[in-house]
Amino acid sequence: MRFSSILVPASAIALSSLAFAQAPPDYGMPISGQQAKTAAAAAVAVMRSNDWRMAVAVVDPGGNLVYFEKVDATQHASIEIAMQKAKSAAAFKRPTKVFGDGITNNPGLGTLPGVVASEGGVPIIVDGKLIGAIGCSGGTGQQDGVACTAGAAAIK
Repeated sequence: MRFSSILVPASAIALSSLAFAQAPPDYGMPISGQQAKTAAAAAVAVMRSNDWRMAVAVVDPGGNLVYFEKVDATQHASIEIAMQKAKSAAAFKRPTKVFGDGITNNPGLGTLPGVVASEGGVPIIVDGKLIGAIGCSGGTGQQDGVACTAGAAAIK
């Protein structure tokens, strides 16, 4: 038996074994530039009010960058990490925190292509449909999650 024939089913089982309250949303129309700026502005407001030096990226449902911003003096690594968190949240239609929480009991999650197993990537849902995602990086995982959750909540 070839290894590749084992890997795909194992990956599917790993992903499906995560506990979710409901099925992931369908994709909707891609987030607009204005909506992306609004989401980022809400995240940056949280960052600045807490003196967190972070980067924020907003992507469309396909993981393509729509808007990016960073607070001055943010570490350079956070630029790419914020973008990857947003891409992961969009691709898997769920917060990246799910993977961070699940990887201890299911290390195979870390082998799925595009998974970021760290809090700070949040899908942006409007009318029950995923229109994009937001990723934040530069603080602790929890801080990244707080800023991104505020950004996603700003879009209705």
